[in-house]
Amino acid sequence: MYNWTVDTAFLKKYPDKYNIWKLEQLINFGLKLEKIDKVFLKTHINKLRIDPDKKRFMKFILKND
Repeated sequence: MYNWTVDTAFLKKYPDKYNIWKLEQLINFGLKLEKIDKVFLKTHINKLRIDPDKKRFMKFILKND
């Protein structure tokens, strides 16, 4: 994944913040060939700053899976 607005090398020094940022980017801008780990998403869903409707839908999908 390429992002020109964020210094990912600096952000990788903070693994938790980097993982949440990357997850937000994947959800908001598309996955392409990547997949989101279900367990990782479940643990970090409340920390994500994404559209509330997307978050509600993802929680619904995860709850019913």
